[in-house]
Amino acid sequence: MLHTFVAYVEDIPGVLTRVASLFRRLNININSLTVGRSERAGLSRLTLVCDASAEAGHRIRASLYKLENVVHVDDIAKDPSVTRELALIKVAASPSNRSQIFDLVEVFRARIVDLTSESLMIEMTGVESKIEGLIEVLREDDGRILEICRSGKMTMRRGHHTSSVLKAMGAAPDEAAEPDIETAETLEEIVPSEPE
Repeated sequence: MLHTFVAYVEDIPGVLTRVASLFRRLNININSLTVGRSERAGLSRLTLVCDASAEAGHRIRASLYKLENVVHVDDIAKDPSVTRELALIKVAASPSNRSQIFDLVEVFRARIVDLTSESLMIEMTGVESKIEGLIEVLREDDGRILEICRSGKMTMRRGHHTSSVLKAMGAAPDEAAEPDIETAETLEEIVPSEPE
């Protein structure tokens, strides 16, 4: 089964090496890894996706917690969440086929971010299957795709809000504490789900 771990780690050198070494020791392949600054000063948010059994998932989470500089770890694969991926795709384009590519980009709700006399660059954000669909159609014309650059998956749980999010939503100060499970479920009913 796929596990999606969201970890807050200290923003210092060497943390990513420790995480990668842990997965090497456990002999588990990392399918996707995305790291970036978080809403908390001095902490980075790491989103890691791997394929492992349920038992191994518990072991991975416990092992991540034991790592130096790891502040918090959560496995949110089974929780309601929004997942997105970013892809940049450079394709060969000539005056004769440019309009066809523009139409294709519009159908997939992507956008052109760079255009030269010989190529153009498509930016697409969405679920993995949508990005794979665009790539598959582009590959039907041999030699059209020149380069592909994809981010890892970025995932955020729905309905589980921190105090800063509650304040932004206009919640009363006494309601802006970290929510328990019941509060999270209530907020999930208020915030509509985002269609994929």
